[in-house]
Parts: sequence; C-alpha cells; structure tokens
Amino acid sequence: MGLVTAQDMLEKALKGKYAVGQFNINNLEWTKSILQTSQELGAPVILGVSEGAGKYMTGFKVVAAMVKAMIEEMNITVPVALHLDHGTYEGCYKCIKAGFSSIMFDGSHFPIEENVAKTTELVHVCKQLGLSLEAEVGAIGGEEDGVIGKGECADPDECKKIADLGVTMLAAGIGNIHGKYPANWPGLSFETLAAVKEKVGDMPLVLHGGTGIPTDQIKKAISLGVAKINVNTECQLSFQAATRRYVEEGKDLAGKGFDPRKLLAPGAQAIKDTVKEKMEIFGCIGKA
Repeated sequence: MGLVTAQDMLEKALKGKYAVGQFNINNLEWTKSILQTSQELGAPVILGVSEGAGKYMTGFKVVAAMVKAMIEEMNITVPVALHLDHGTYEGCYKCIKAGFSSIMFDGSHFPIEENVAKTTELVHVCKQLGLSLEAEVGAIGGEEDGVIGKGECADPDECKKIADLGVTMLAAGIGNIHGKYPANWPGLSFETLAAVKEKVGDMPLVLHGGTGIPTDQIKKAISLGVAKINVNTECQLSFQAATRRYVEEGKDLAGKGFDPRKLLAPGAQAIKDTVKEKMEIFGCIGKA
C-alpha cells in the first residue's frame, strides 16, 4: 500500500471513538521504527514532518521518496499518511509538489480574514489533487520550529468559519502546548473543546502537544471529537535517553568509535516502545 490521505482514517476514528497518532519523523531510524510498530500493531499512522525536519533531511522530495520506498521495501500494509506539520503557506506548496499526501496550513498567527483567504485557496488545491488538509485556529502553546504560541483557546465561531471552508480536520487550541507541560499547567479546556465540537459538527479535531497530557484527559478529548493526536517531544526524550545510556556504557569498537547502527539501535527501540504506548492510549491498535 502506498501513501494515503488522512481523511478516511480520521473519519473512521471519529466514528469509532479512538484517535490516530501523528508521530513526527526526523531521520530514517525514526521513520523505520514508527512504520514497523504501526505494522506490528495493525494501526493506521500519520508521519508528521515539520519544515525544520524537512530541511534537515535535505528537502521534502527526499523525505517523500524515503517514506514511499520504505513502505514498499518493508511491505507496510497499514494506512500511512505523510503530513506536513505546522506548514507555512509556501511550505504547503513545496510539500504538495514533493508528493506528500496531507498538509497542515498553520494560519493561526494571521488575522482570521487572512487565515480564511489562504485556507480557502489551499482547500481548492487539495481537493483537486485528492489530499487532506489540516487548518489551525488558536495558537498552540510552546515552540514549533521557532514559532512560539502561548496556548490560546480558540474562538469557536472562528473554528466554524474555517471548518466551513471544507478542510479535512481542524486543530483548535484548547490550552495544549508543544513540549513539556509545566507543573502549573491547568489542563485542557474541555469547555472550549465542547463548544468547538458543537460548532463544527462531525469534523475530526486534532490535539497537538500530545506529550505529557494525562491519559484521562486524552480519553475525554477523544470522546469530544478529537480523532488525531500529535506526539513528538516524548519520542525525542526517549530516543535521547536510550542513546545516551548506550554511549555512557562505552560500547565502542575497541577504541575505534561507535558503529552508528548499534549506537542508534537503542534509541530506535525506545521510539517503538513510545509509539506502542501512545497507540494503546489512543485506542487505534487493530484499526487498520
């Protein structure tokens, strides 16, 4: 199976009261680990790519070619979407050209009128090409590729205005943040989420900043219409910890340095463990 859009998997998740995980990829090892775990668990998956990660991997065309080749070589049969995460207007067009199956246009920092105008244009383009499109209202807290948000709660009426344009899914800020959550974080605003849900109806909602949100809050968010949950920081932390342990144990090649395949193997396994844990919480195992 090649790349698919996120639309079908999210519509099924919304009806089935579970969420599909978006796990961001940063290199070959991360991509391989996430694909292996999804296949083993029979779970649909969305591979997220930030513009910074795309640049690090030398460009979106390389990312798309790598993912497509890995799906074929690894005999991946579960649904896989390749998705631009927090894309700029220009970045969206680059990913469309590169062969991504899904994009996110983050116009949350624009005035609502400009967000509507740019999103309207991208809705038209994505429908013509058969791609899924995510839009955002209300900035997500924390930092993502240099863009800093304070964790705003979205205006439900603005959410409806964007949803009515025909996007596939909507990321609405409900007090969630990227990265680690501080000790004084008040939690998700379920009042905002419920109000947004009432306005947008059956549109799949997206929860960014899935790292560190308590399980009970995740499950409640799913019950209120969240069908896609993004995870990145937790994978970064587990990968870092496992790789550091390997280095600290001094498992080099008799003073010749580390075999990079062995050096990265513990981190890759940590990614698999993290993805499995999250998929169990999201309830998407066996839903492919």
